[in-house]
Amino acid sequence: MFQANMTSVTIFFFLGFSHYPKVEVIIFVLCLLMYLSTLLGNIILISITILDSHLHTPMYFFLSNLSCLDICYTSSAFPPMLTNFVSGKNTTSFFGCDAQMYFSLAMGSTECVLLSMMAYDRYVAICNPLRYPIIMNRKVCVQIAASSWATGCLTALVETVSVLQLSLCGNSVINHFACEILAVLKLVCVDTFMVQLIMLVITILLVPMPMLLICISYAFILSNILRISSADGRSKAFSTCAAHLTVVVLFYGTALSMYLKPSAVDSQEIDKFMALVYGGLTPMLNPIIYSLRNKEVKAAVKKLLIRKSLVLS
Repeated sequence: MFQANMTSVTIFFFLGFSHYPKVEVIIFVLCLLMYLSTLLGNIILISITILDSHLHTPMYFFLSNLSCLDICYTSSAFPPMLTNFVSGKNTTSFFGCDAQMYFSLAMGSTECVLLSMMAYDRYVAICNPLRYPIIMNRKVCVQIAASSWATGCLTALVETVSVLQLSLCGNSVINHFACEILAVLKLVCVDTFMVQLIMLVITILLVPMPMLLICISYAFILSNILRISSADGRSKAFSTCAAHLTVVVLFYGTALSMYLKPSAVDSQEIDKFMALVYGGLTPMLNPIIYSLRNKEVKAAVKKLLIRKSLVLS
């Protein structure tokens, strides 16, 4: 069988959702709406946290980082997919595929770390409220955010470079709508044990380990909340954590189903639809979840709208 080094391939072809021609247009419309909603919701959330001085807190600093991650992550896959659908080409260059694979891995990995750091922030805020401004000062917050981004980018670089060293079996047709690393690995005809081992180690470090930190943080938080005497205090503490927990369940649930599923369960079609949820639905819902029951965000939006109406009048 003809073998070609990954770097010698110039063009990749996507199968996308061509197996479902009757619903392909519906999927395109849904993806377009999800992408536009993701951009709008997260840009609004970032703008609010910048413009309103009352939201210049560690929680909203991390939240703006999360919104930025969601925009970058969705933008790495959805615009090329939508463009390919409109043009009918369903192709990408080697460098385009390489960049897409790297950025999707980097943003996803960074979000894993950042969500665990946000859980730690909530732990300090609820369990050590008096020391919270000292522990989570601006310098510490910037360091935490920077380390999250650095970890995600470095682990993604390791995974991407390890895949690029492999050889293809003369096949450059990817059964996916994007250069997703698991779909690209299916084109390889050499032993992928080392690459899969690297991916497994990185996945364990970025998924179960942060989840463990989140669980420990919320165990202490729950214990502390139950000791609060006033019902209003308990309700406020629960509502502060509910949004973050919802996002954690959505994000890690889809991540675990994609990257830590048993090898016997191998359905590329299911993976594609899971990737839509992981890459489109979750980033779209994040700003909605964080603002739906958040009085501070609602107040900031009202204040900005009133200010804008006064300027226009």
